[in-house]
Amino acid sequence: MHIFKTNDKVIVKYAGLLYSSPDWDWDSFINREALHREVLNDIQSITTDPLLANDLENIIAPIGNQEIWASGVTYMRSKDARMEESKDAGGGDFYARVYSAKRPELFFKSSAYRAVGPGGTVRIRKDSEWNVPEPELVLFICSAGTIEGYMIGNDMSSRDIEGENPLYLPQAKSYDGAAAVGPCLYAPAEPISPDTEIQIEIWRGDVKVFADAILISRMKRTHQELAHYLFMEMSFPTGAYLMTGTGIVPPDSFTLSYGDVINITIGSIGTLTSGVGK
Repeated sequence: MHIFKTNDKVIVKYAGLLYSSPDWDWDSFINREALHREVLNDIQSITTDPLLANDLENIIAPIGNQEIWASGVTYMRSKDARMEESKDAGGGDFYARVYSAKRPELFFKSSAYRAVGPGGTVRIRKDSEWNVPEPELVLFICSAGTIEGYMIGNDMSSRDIEGENPLYLPQAKSYDGAAAVGPCLYAPAEPISPDTEIQIEIWRGDVKVFADAILISRMKRTHQELAHYLFMEMSFPTGAYLMTGTGIVPPDSFTLSYGDVINITIGSIGTLTSGVGK
């Protein structure tokens, strides 16, 4: 089951059919326990509408009043990359400790108005010279603390700023256009399979300048563990999104350029495409 958002509609795609109702409000519609089951109940009384396919050409970021949070150092590759970029600042050992610690690294990534939807433009900071996308599985956690869905996320990162000092992480990670999310909220009947693959391609004109893939089973921490720590001392009245970290990091010689196109694919969810701009 895939749930899409436009400027004036919530659209459900289930078993190849499309449904919508003027009574559906994004925040209240998605913020429910047993979301898949609840939506199945909702669409029982609604007639499918094939004309909704036209509205799917105008989808926006699947987010209302939810905050976007992020997890760090959840994959070995991320740990190694962040140790390397921070070693000259004396912060490399911090990331090794986080990787093996009981408590995960969690940080605020973006409010809804700073986030970019499918087909939108992510940004690289003007005061940074080393920038990369980080393709991630994103959890949707309802206000009761249960994981109810998933989407694709791009956690844009300024590696030189974070490498200068780990305390600069908020500046390296949080700025206008630093988070892309979409293309929909995927609400399956069962938790997403650990064999699910995250793929990324970066295009510069007609040239593919980087591509890689990783299974979400390569994560050191469980999704439930990350959700537990996020909700431990915070409330989220309309639920929250949580990026789960990346296991894909381009080589140190790579940095994004204006005009690049980033495609992140998670098979069961779809593809999130973003351009890179100023």
